[in-house]
Amino acid sequence: MSQRAARSSPKTSVPAEETVSASPLDIAGATPMMAQYIEIKAANTDCLLFYRMGDFYELFFEDAEIASRALGIVLTKRGKHGGADIPMCGVPVERSDDYLSRLIALGHRVAVCAQTEDPAEAKKRGPKSVVRREVVRLVTPGTITEDRLLDPSRASVLLALGRRKFSESGYAYGIAAVDISTGRFSLSEVPEGELGAAIARHDPREIVLSEAIHSDPSLAGLWREVKAPVTPLAQAELEPASAERRIKEQFGVSTLDGFGQFGRAELAAAGAALLYIERTQIGARPALSPPTRETSGATLAIDAATRANLELTRTLSGERTGSLLDAIDRTVSAIGARLLAEHLAGPLTDLSAITRRHEAVSFLVEDGALRRSLRDALARAPDIARALSRLGLGRGGPRDLAALRDGLDAALAISQRCGEVKALPEDLAGIVQRLGTVDADLVEHLRAALADDLPLNRRDGGFVRAGYDAEIDEARLLGQDSRKVIAGLQARYAEETGCRTLRIKHNNMLGYYIEVPQAVGETCLKGALRETFIHRQTMIDAMRFSSVELNDLESRISGAADRALALETEVFDALAARIMAQAETVAAIADALASLDVTASHAELAVERDWRRPFVDDSFSFVVEGGRHPVVESALRRSGEPFIANDCDLSGEGRGRIRLITGPNMGGKSTFLRQNALIAVLAQMGAFVPATRVHLGVVDRLFSRVGAADDLARGQSTFMVEMVETAAILNQASRHSLVILDEIGRGTATFDGLSIAWACLEYLHEQNGCRALFATHFHELTALSQRLTRLDNATLKVAEHKGEVVFLHEVVPGVAERSYGLQVARLAGLPAGVIARAGSILKNLEKAERDRPTRPRIDDLPLFASLAPPPLPEVQAPAADDPLRQELDRIDPDALTPREALEVLYRLKKTARDDMN
Repeated sequence: MSQRAARSSPKTSVPAEETVSASPLDIAGATPMMAQYIEIKAANTDCLLFYRMGDFYELFFEDAEIASRALGIVLTKRGKHGGADIPMCGVPVERSDDYLSRLIALGHRVAVCAQTEDPAEAKKRGPKSVVRREVVRLVTPGTITEDRLLDPSRASVLLALGRRKFSESGYAYGIAAVDISTGRFSLSEVPEGELGAAIARHDPREIVLSEAIHSDPSLAGLWREVKAPVTPLAQAELEPASAERRIKEQFGVSTLDGFGQFGRAELAAAGAALLYIERTQIGARPALSPPTRETSGATLAIDAATRANLELTRTLSGERTGSLLDAIDRTVSAIGARLLAEHLAGPLTDLSAITRRHEAVSFLVEDGALRRSLRDALARAPDIARALSRLGLGRGGPRDLAALRDGLDAALAISQRCGEVKALPEDLAGIVQRLGTVDADLVEHLRAALADDLPLNRRDGGFVRAGYDAEIDEARLLGQDSRKVIAGLQARYAEETGCRTLRIKHNNMLGYYIEVPQAVGETCLKGALRETFIHRQTMIDAMRFSSVELNDLESRISGAADRALALETEVFDALAARIMAQAETVAAIADALASLDVTASHAELAVERDWRRPFVDDSFSFVVEGGRHPVVESALRRSGEPFIANDCDLSGEGRGRIRLITGPNMGGKSTFLRQNALIAVLAQMGAFVPATRVHLGVVDRLFSRVGAADDLARGQSTFMVEMVETAAILNQASRHSLVILDEIGRGTATFDGLSIAWACLEYLHEQNGCRALFATHFHELTALSQRLTRLDNATLKVAEHKGEVVFLHEVVPGVAERSYGLQVARLAGLPAGVIARAGSILKNLEKAERDRPTRPRIDDLPLFASLAPPPLPEVQAPAADDPLRQELDRIDPDALTPREALEVLYRLKKTARDDMN
């Protein structure tokens, strides 16, 4: 595997020189323990090695230096190697998950090396023998399963890629999306031009692919842009025959026909994913669902730039708070939160599926009592999908069993509650049908077996309920109440011998023994108890005995804790095996709970915010009445301020299919653009929308270019980034697409930018034919509405009161008179002198514009004609009576002494300040 996985994450704060070194360490002269470490490290050069030593995971050499800096822990040393000190640091095994999560977040991979041999066995091989250790697992961002390492509301997707030759000039790419923390497994195929959008939709934690794909120069820019570590695999390991064999072995089938028809690229991707999982899990096989095929075009295509611009799941700063997902999430379970994010990342394009989702939400909106009872039951459902996965990998604990108990119990309650409701919509009926497959006997069995207070790990014991298993109860009694058991046996022996002074004692040499006075002991040796008591020792005034019963009791007491834990482990394994025998059914129940939670979340949000059901069809309509921005409205509600709703109509073949928006800065243009795009996303994901009425023709692709920034990593300026994103829109948008563009051309010279914006508008109108919102400060473009028949103008209303500008945030037909840039600059706090000077310059520029000869009008130019830029307006020269100029004219620099020059400089500065004021 490549070392790149340890350093490819853009979020890592570890400098490049701190990446794991592949250079081998010399084993010569090393101690036996260090020789073992070096040997294991040599097989895992691309990972930090967590080497188990007692209660700590230790790291040595360069690994220790990297980890100490990354984790902020002390770097020490242990012995010498090659004449130099060996750097060392360590973390407690009990707290290792916390440190692992931090290292994974920094983009590192970690090999966990555990002791696989009892130290007593190692000693039998010789006094200097080292306990056998092996790497039991590779921890990577895309293959973690522990709750403490995972974000409960975000899927942990491992994305694998394969490809096939599509044409002489390009490839088709297969995508395998696997979440081993839940078992989800899907395959799809996309053309090369859509690969970036597909990766962005899955939002993977890690990407694996062949070396050939990774080294393809045409994809180099894509690997720089993705936010997940990218791990190349050797091409020789990814042969098509091997891929198909791995899939068959994973699911225990002899043919893949039962799963559907998959292309070569999809099978290659699936094989790469399974190979990587097999390698990182060291042979453990997760319980994956059979692969499902995602149909091309089944979801709304949204490229990475648009997702970032619209802040669908994260803000531009990478935070969930402030995103659309954060604003609409009303789910009450972790599985529901993940599915909501998945729906938002991939809104549907299938009209019937969209309609079914809306019908289900509408039903729960109208039946408030049912909605509330379902949400109460869902809130009690733990994350059974991830609990099931951990059990399948052998990493489950007692709390995972409890999670499945409570989750299945909630599913049973929901099924019974919905069984009382008649005429459920199709989607809800399907959910209830899946929930009805719960094994009620399994739930009761888990409830009877598991204690109320459960440890995190099964090795801690104490998780089986008292009374469930008589052997466990007996072992616990011996372990916990040994004194009481011994006292009972002592009382019985005292009664049988008639010796009140009989005692059962214990020492390290004899263990448990019976002690009686010597006279009584002689009687025991000759009397009826001679068959029961076994003489051990004679003292001056006492005799000591043992008995078969006492020896058996001692043996049971000494091993009681181990026996109790072994018996509990047997119970755990039996329960886990019973659950895993129904893994496919349990996984389907988890999916049903998630779907119900998302549906109920949409309904709760609709009632809370007065959102309405959109009407979606296959037309070209785009009618929004009373539309609001869901995130901005949410923020305003918290501060008690109202949101100004606006209409938008981009329908039909007539005027208005493209809306050109002008208006002042801070007037609300960007908010208006974004809110309409978000309304389309919400409608097609199956949610209600923040508007009084929406009629939407299904959008196949959504494009947004709102704002831009330098991409220094790729050596691209703001304007270059803007042009790249605009090019992607113009080259891919279709008649069914929705495009929102804000301030195209503002990153370059005025007439360059105007020309580009002009040509883009014409191209959208004549070539793409899409629905579009185009915001601009180039007021000259508004004249294009006179001959572009589907272009209409709109503006943001502004009022002026006592010299101050008031932004009304209301979109109305028409054209803005000006942009109010100086007023916004004043609100931003620019110095008064700068504002005044800018006002003076603006007046001169406007006067020069009015006075110069008339230039060609836009309606005089044919489509796609080049606009010959007129000469730039000249700024009017300062007036002859300018005090500053008069002062300068009187100065003879050659005649001034240094002191006089300084005084003149102060005087000029004062004159300039007075002039500005």
